[in-house]
Amino acid sequence: MTNTIADIEKSDVILIAGSNTTENHPVLSTFIKRAVKQKGTQLIVIDPRQIKISQFADYWLRPQPGTDVVWINGLMNVILSEGLQNQAFIDERCEEFELLVKAVKPFTPKYVEKITGIPAKSIIDTARLYAKADKASIMYCMGITQHSHGTDNVKSLANLAMLCGNLGIEGGGVNPLRGQNNVQGACDMGGLPNVFTGYQNVTVEANVKKMEAAWNIKGLSNKIGLTATEMIPKANIGELKCLYIVGENPLVSDPDLNHAEKSFKNLEFLVVQDIFLTETAQIADVVLPSLCFAEKDGTFSNTERKVQRIRKAVDGPGIAKTDWEITCGIGQAMGVEMKYQNSQEIFQEIAEVTPSYAGISYERIEDEGLHWPCPSNDHLGTPILHVNRFSRGKGLFHAIEYIPSAEIPDETYPLILTTGRVLYHYHTGTMTRKTDGLNEQSPESFVEISKEDASKFNVTNQSMAEIVSRRGKIKVRVKVSQSATSGTVFIPFHFAEAAANRLTNTALDPVAKIPELKVCAVLVRPIAS
Repeated sequence: MTNTIADIEKSDVILIAGSNTTENHPVLSTFIKRAVKQKGTQLIVIDPRQIKISQFADYWLRPQPGTDVVWINGLMNVILSEGLQNQAFIDERCEEFELLVKAVKPFTPKYVEKITGIPAKSIIDTARLYAKADKASIMYCMGITQHSHGTDNVKSLANLAMLCGNLGIEGGGVNPLRGQNNVQGACDMGGLPNVFTGYQNVTVEANVKKMEAAWNIKGLSNKIGLTATEMIPKANIGELKCLYIVGENPLVSDPDLNHAEKSFKNLEFLVVQDIFLTETAQIADVVLPSLCFAEKDGTFSNTERKVQRIRKAVDGPGIAKTDWEITCGIGQAMGVEMKYQNSQEIFQEIAEVTPSYAGISYERIEDEGLHWPCPSNDHLGTPILHVNRFSRGKGLFHAIEYIPSAEIPDETYPLILTTGRVLYHYHTGTMTRKTDGLNEQSPESFVEISKEDASKFNVTNQSMAEIVSRRGKIKVRVKVSQSATSGTVFIPFHFAEAAANRLTNTALDPVAKIPELKVCAVLVRPIAS
């Protein structure tokens, strides 16, 4: 996030896109609801489903899935047509504005309505509300990113924020809501194939030399590696022989699971490091039992970039170890010196090699966390990014054209499937589906479908249906709901026995390599009782 969670309540307008906030980020959603109810903040929700947060919205827009670039460009078209942009901010802090103006010109409200289904008047009213606010915040999640053009979606939202001068200010910003408790920290620590810690590019020789010196090794690779979504296809064709998986369950979370299962069978050696015997761990050659969050010390970096201490609450079971102890043990067995006494020593090394963490220490975050970048010991952290300048100097506008989703409905597969989470379960259910109380609340998978589509495809509420795509099929319970929009169905992806990702498409965003989990074409068929 460019801004803090507490900053939400300072916004005049909040725009939420592609985030089922109340179910996926329930704590953060309380800040939004409080801002609306107590502070008079106006709320815009843009989502094809009638999610709970839409009940608090001044405007709720229902776009056709996969058309986010269209409605974002449409908002900017109105803003520019009516002269509502923050021209002073643009002139002083941005570049390539002329390219943006040219790119959004065709996206008139009528054109946007034709592509997205959003009424032209709603586009106009929403654009005016966002542009006229002194402080407007944008929040988004995987409903924006999990597309074959997800990077374009994010760049478009950044365009919108810069156009109205909503970066570097309290109550503003472009704020991705990270889906896991330490997914921000994992990325910060180099959990990406192209960077070391703190997003230091692996292709830069100086970065390589710095890491070699810190780790007392030679020959560290300067080549960009594979993303998770690129590894599985490589395994399928025999180019990847061994896979080491830590804290992930791809045999539930990967798109096109039938293909993924086939690919895993081609591996010569599979290691899984996890807290439970997941679906993926069950087929591993070696399983390394690790400790969960409550059984270890360390740090988390949360969605607002705040680095926080975590402390061991209970002892772990059996022979389970912390992830860093397991990793170091393997490294030492392979002849690499990886000796640390505790997590604090590791964090000290992180601070030494990571400029954005250089001023953070266990002592400084003992009671309260710090927001990176925090480059020195006397620095107070950076709650708000881009206050005076952008990291590259001037903010760069991108001319984004509309590219349809990789797979669209047709006569054979006439419906759009979108996937996501429910309140009571998390990700692949590794922890939550082992909890009796949560299973009572949400015991099985379902397909959420509109009343119109239920009638059209001859299914009824609580009946069983078969959902079929070009890649596979599953059987799920039918949930006829006003939350669904005609032409689109929703299935949560937590349930291995009826895995939504048996249906989803493997098409990837060309930049981020994120799969298009929010749009694929399916057919709904009734199952005779």
